[in-house]
Amino acid sequence: MTSSSTYSEKTPMGASPTADAPNPWRIMAPVRGRIRLAMTLAVTAAALGLATMGFLALTVHDLLESPGVWPWPAMLGALVCTVSAYLLRLAAFNESHFAAFRLETLLRSDLSRHLARVPLGYVQTMGAGALAKVMHDDVKALHVFVADSTPLHARAYATPVITFLVLLALDWRLALTAAAVLALGFGVMVLAMRNRAEMVLLYNAARERVGAAVVEFVQAMPVVRTFDSGTATFGRYQLALREYLDVLNRWYREAGFPMRFSMAALNPMLTLAALLWLGAWLTWRDSLPFTQWLAVLLIGTGMAEAMMPLMALKHLVDKTRLSIARIQEVLSAPVLPEPDRERVPTDASVRFEGVDFRYGEMDGDALTDVSFTVAPGSVVALVGPSGAGKSTVAKLIPRFWDVSAGRVLVGGVDVREMSTETLMRQVAFVFQDNFLFSGSIADNIRLGLPKAGMDAVSAAARAAQAHDFIMSLPQGYDTQVGERGVFLSGGQRQRITIARAILQDRPILVLDEATAYADPENEAALIAALSELMRGKTVIMVAHRLATTRDADRILVFEHGRLVEIGRHDALLARAGIYARLWRNYELAQSWALGKRGSSREELQPEVR
Repeated sequence: MTSSSTYSEKTPMGASPTADAPNPWRIMAPVRGRIRLAMTLAVTAAALGLATMGFLALTVHDLLESPGVWPWPAMLGALVCTVSAYLLRLAAFNESHFAAFRLETLLRSDLSRHLARVPLGYVQTMGAGALAKVMHDDVKALHVFVADSTPLHARAYATPVITFLVLLALDWRLALTAAAVLALGFGVMVLAMRNRAEMVLLYNAARERVGAAVVEFVQAMPVVRTFDSGTATFGRYQLALREYLDVLNRWYREAGFPMRFSMAALNPMLTLAALLWLGAWLTWRDSLPFTQWLAVLLIGTGMAEAMMPLMALKHLVDKTRLSIARIQEVLSAPVLPEPDRERVPTDASVRFEGVDFRYGEMDGDALTDVSFTVAPGSVVALVGPSGAGKSTVAKLIPRFWDVSAGRVLVGGVDVREMSTETLMRQVAFVFQDNFLFSGSIADNIRLGLPKAGMDAVSAAARAAQAHDFIMSLPQGYDTQVGERGVFLSGGQRQRITIARAILQDRPILVLDEATAYADPENEAALIAALSELMRGKTVIMVAHRLATTRDADRILVFEHGRLVEIGRHDALLARAGIYARLWRNYELAQSWALGKRGSSREELQPEVR
């Protein structure tokens, strides 16, 4: 397996296809042997195709020289060359497709492994949609290039050279005539493509804006229909289309006539006409044998026929370079460094020592000088206003990011001195945004422990209060949950994620308000499941609903990224600080009652129980 270092070229996202753009051939290094074989087979097939034309000319020559003798050798040679060329062409495409499949597997594997090691902040900054596009669309574009284009490239470059050499051997005058026609076409094409790099960049940018506008319009359809009937959103789509049309019109105006003229010059018919006219004149003057002229006519158009695919291949290479640039940008993203010498945690404690953290260099501090200790087996709640830094604290424990200053210790060991596997064996998570993979319920519960037996899976589900609803489903634990668990309710999905955490049985548990979106019926089951999950573990709980904090061993209160209060529920209320204010607001929200019909301020006041 090739490591990501194989693809080390770094080109910014959306780079134009200039001379310093990524080389499409370099990224094929892992499958270079098969690609070379495919191209060699394609060149050999092209040479045999020209040989077929030569044998046909020889057949005509033999018929003219000896009308009563059937030219078996020449015809047999034409047949053998035709069949061989066809078989070699098939073999070339087989090799290139196998190489493309292999490269696609390597790239997607490398991308997956690399993304598993980069900071979570990079993934969130790039966005799931952009990364999915790289792993699917851009790798697929490279697959198409490798599978279909490499044999065509070999033929497109080799055929004109071979054809020209054969024409020189037949008649140098006709060879130079064919070359002159193609030189004229290429000269005009260079004029037409003088601003090509800039236009390709504008063209691809416009296409991507159209694609983004379409996705936005379709995905936001419920909101669109509710609020603006598509006027604003569809207007953005129309604007993207107009910009795309403007780019196409400009490109057509600047390159239209030269490109059409060059295409006409590179058309095989113009080369054939030139060879036909000059060859007829030379034959009429007895300066060129007829059969030799016929051979030139049959072979000579091979030069022009090979030129036309080069134009399409050039456009495909440019698109491939853009895809390679995006692939390499992801593969070159910095990863969290692994320790040279790994240390193992001694217990299930968590400690923050003078931690500062910011998400990006241009952002302000999300945490400032945060220090606290969570004893093994204790329950600690993190509370505070929105944006205070609670979830950031929770996500620094498993090293989703590295701190800007200070240390985060798990079991007395800096998380930067542990391997990712060791750290992940210490910490389990249950977030309010649960995620299930498309597959069976059993497979989702045993995620991370694929060898866990059904008895263990069932026991975890029972502890998570999920067994009863699972058994009521048509296929029980083999029921398919659909993409992101779409076939299950939110409470059911959450209980399955809790069962997953129970099965993994890690000593430290991080909860990010696991019951935030549960309905009253599911909330009771979730609380029972969480109680089972929390038994005997160190629990760090991000609390948005303060009812969950009353029985915590300690409550950490955050505001503006700073730890401002520490204590138990009653002591913090007596202090009459930030926590007491948050608690009062929570009680008011819980006791809120809808007033009678009317608009007066008094009718909408909270009703205190």
